[in-house]
Formats: sequence, structure tokens, C-alpha cells
Amino acid sequence: MTMRDSISAARKSGPQPQPDGAHAFEFNFSADDPTFAGHFPSRPILPGVFQLEIVRMAAEWIENRPLAVQEIAKAKFQRPILPGETLKLNLQLSEADGIVSARGTFSCGGQAAGEAFLKLS
Repeated sequence: MTMRDSISAARKSGPQPQPDGAHAFEFNFSADDPTFAGHFPSRPILPGVFQLEIVRMAAEWIENRPLAVQEIAKAKFQRPILPGETLKLNLQLSEADGIVSARGTFSCGGQAAGEAFLKLS
């Protein structure tokens, strides 16, 4: 199973347009997802690179076109995301000069879990 397959399988909802122009998504990675196999064996957590890829893929779902990462302007991981937790993504997109700016904020159980700001094209 690829990272893309795991993320697609974990998507439970979204994109749901929000009043502020953002889009909301929910994901839930099951404990048996191969993502957790080696990260870490005694205390599995969702790898940070998955959060970055979730932002990119969510932007693709909204834009309905493939997008490639040009720059990771910011990535902040605030708490571990555990198997079985509902991960919420709030995604803001803007576009200028052919570059899509994607700002994603993550939360689990009402707690901030991370944020990422990507430049995509």
C-alpha cells in the first residue's frame, strides 16, 4: 500500500466548504494501516511526512488536478497523531502566478496537532 493509498483509505469526509473559504476534511488511520508498522513499533504515531502529503492531496481534491510540492514554507508538528484518532484538517488555498499556496491546520480531539504551509504547482 502506498502513502497515497493509505491517505485515501483514511479519508472519512471532505472537502466540506467552510464559511471562511477554507475546506474541512476528516481522516482516521486504523491501527492496522501499514503506515504504523515501523513508526514506532512500541508506540505507533502518524509520520509527519503524512501530514504534508495530506495537505498536498487535499489541495488536489479541491483543485481537481495534480499538484507537486515546490516548497515547504512551514511545517510544525505539535502532538502525536495516534492510530484510530480522528484527524481534522482545515485547508485554506490561494493562487498567484501559477503557484497554489496551501495552509493546513490539523487537530485531534479538539487539540492542535500541527500545521503546514506548502507552495504547489
